[in-house]
Amino acid sequence: MLLLRIKLNHRKLLDGMLEICGVSSEKLRTVCSSIDKLDKQSFEQVKKELVEEKGLAVATAEKIGTFVKKRGPLIELLSELKGSGSSFLRNRGSVLALNELEILFNALEKTKFLEKIVFDLSLARGLDYYTGVIFEVVFKGSTQVGSIASGGRYDNLVGMFSGKQVPAVGVSLGIERVLPIMEQLEKEKNKVIRATETQVLVAILGKDLLFAVELVNELWNAKVNAEFRLNKRVRNHIDRAVESGIPWVVFVGESELNSGILKLKNFESHQEETIPREIFAEELQKRLNIM
Repeated sequence: MLLLRIKLNHRKLLDGMLEICGVSSEKLRTVCSSIDKLDKQSFEQVKKELVEEKGLAVATAEKIGTFVKKRGPLIELLSELKGSGSSFLRNRGSVLALNELEILFNALEKTKFLEKIVFDLSLARGLDYYTGVIFEVVFKGSTQVGSIASGGRYDNLVGMFSGKQVPAVGVSLGIERVLPIMEQLEKEKNKVIRATETQVLVAILGKDLLFAVELVNELWNAKVNAEFRLNKRVRNHIDRAVESGIPWVVFVGESELNSGILKLKNFESHQEETIPREIFAEELQKRLNIM
């Protein structure tokens, strides 16, 4: 099971929080960009940037710190922020955000998935076009890659291009971050990570393209992942199989063409055998446990 944690916040709640702390409207976005670094930096580092580079008073930065350190279960933290005496209730944008989050959290509670989700006031998402809920998906396993997906609601972005207001929620997935996770999960299962899904290499020791296509097509029809190469040098085919982790190679030279017998080599067991041309696809199916 993937160890995923989803962090949630709301852009209007974030803006309201900064207004409560005394951040001027013209500095909201630049301050958000600093807060967005809290997943990689300590608050002391972010605080230094807020004061020295963004021009905030020390007291303002410290007040921001009291809020962005708040994170926890959805319903519990929401109840705290909506509780009597909460400064968020004095900000119109924050009240709107808390009411929208309450609807979302009540819906999420029905999914029985709450243990995977955290309400995190430090989640900023520095892009200006977000107008509602924002979220980030983090992998919590041994491979540390940061967030693997993120996004949020934007009410005005589509309208900028279409001329029609279309509220929407979008998400982006970091493929380059997902791949190391997939590799690590396979390693933990003691599975070999291969550079290709090819199961059989048809190695033509010559230039007979038509015969190569004929053989590979039979394997494809048998649901065997196969590819072919045309090269007179046996070493060239072996290098391809070894470098890519292809377990089976069918060698086809002049003698094989004349005799109708194909040479099959398993690069995992280092065993060689010969099989009749007419049943080679069926035999490879058996060896690969393909039904």
